[in-house]
Amino acid sequence: MTDDTFLLQRFRIGVTVRPSESIGGYLQGQDTRQIWATRPGVPYTFGSEGDDPFDLRQAYIDLGNLAACPFTMRLGRQELSYGDERLVGSAGWNNFSRTFDALKLRYSDPNRLLTLDAFGAHVVNIAGFGPDANDGMIFNTADWDDTLVGLYLSTKALEFQTTDLYVLFRDKGDSDPVYTAMSGTLTNRATPYDIAQRIWTLGFRIQSTPGKTGNWDYDAEVAYQTGRSAGQQGAAVPGPEMIDHEAFAIHAGAGYSWAKIAWSPRLGVEYNVASGDKNPDDNNDQSFLNLFPSNHKPYGRMDLFSWKNIHDLACGLRLTPYQDAQQPSHKLVLDVDGHAFWLYSNQDAWCRANGVARVRPLNAAALSANRFVGSELDVTISYNTPWKWLRVDTGYSHFFAGGYVSDTANAVTGAGGDDADFGYVQTTMTF
Repeated sequence: MTDDTFLLQRFRIGVTVRPSESIGGYLQGQDTRQIWATRPGVPYTFGSEGDDPFDLRQAYIDLGNLAACPFTMRLGRQELSYGDERLVGSAGWNNFSRTFDALKLRYSDPNRLLTLDAFGAHVVNIAGFGPDANDGMIFNTADWDDTLVGLYLSTKALEFQTTDLYVLFRDKGDSDPVYTAMSGTLTNRATPYDIAQRIWTLGFRIQSTPGKTGNWDYDAEVAYQTGRSAGQQGAAVPGPEMIDHEAFAIHAGAGYSWAKIAWSPRLGVEYNVASGDKNPDDNNDQSFLNLFPSNHKPYGRMDLFSWKNIHDLACGLRLTPYQDAQQPSHKLVLDVDGHAFWLYSNQDAWCRANGVARVRPLNAAALSANRFVGSELDVTISYNTPWKWLRVDTGYSHFFAGGYVSDTANAVTGAGGDDADFGYVQTTMTF
């Protein structure tokens, strides 16, 4: 946790083309900058957003017409988003977010009660030179040594809920991306995008249908992983060869809404757990791999945690102080959320929202530290203004340091053992 104040800028421009009912396409460019920050300008480094001067973000074609045939296809650079994006999502809070070079085939039954996606994808990495910044317009390319394939079925056959079943396979042979310094040397080995892995992820998810379960709502997701990965390895099992991998993750949540009283309050509770490695000196890795998630919302707005080596007990209150009945999009929403975090295992690392970067090194102090990391309070306000083109979001978060933080602080100076604060104001203009 380091102090910093910065401005993030993101500009996107896109065009949609549809020459016929069976053929369409979309092209989108994006320019993102990190301004006034003391962190490096290279993405992923020390939690940095980094710079990505104007680049191609999406470019795909759509083939198919559901009115005539239940099969459609999307080919090209695109977002992939499934369920709550706990495993595969666009990571929209990140300034440059995430896309894939992918082929996606979809079957939709005539009654629109079932969809089945089959896809093969390669994640697009942000290209750059420098250890400080991406200074040029360097075309982002997909990592062809990092392959994600999957089947994702979603059905509303039970009218009171959506039910999803999925199987995902990720085959990644290295720990790219690695950035090249001006001197020609490689950098960023210490914070790779992810470890080498050949991992199967099997899971299911359920979510209640609004209005079908009275004032109650619920959702849950369970995922199991098996395969091999270059997980953490101690002296007894030196790397970097892959070792056996078996891990799990669970989410469960429920809420109750009072729609007929002022401000329409909703009170919710949830629990998230993901396994962590119990012994770095054996030849088994139990640390759940978070794949390609959008982790900003579910595990605290400060982005200090991911669905990896975690217990997270959370509760939240949502209020709608203002909503225009004549213009439903014009409303203000207030969220107050609280989280309590423990590590699943203190023999594994505490990882940030990207599921890779470690908040603290896994040293002797960490291996014997208290597993209670701390608690977080998040207050966010979203306001859709009367002008449909303008949305304003603001938030404040405070992290209350727990035993793990104090136990792993600098033994001499005590640095790194304090609470932390985070605040932001964001405006979105859409034309």
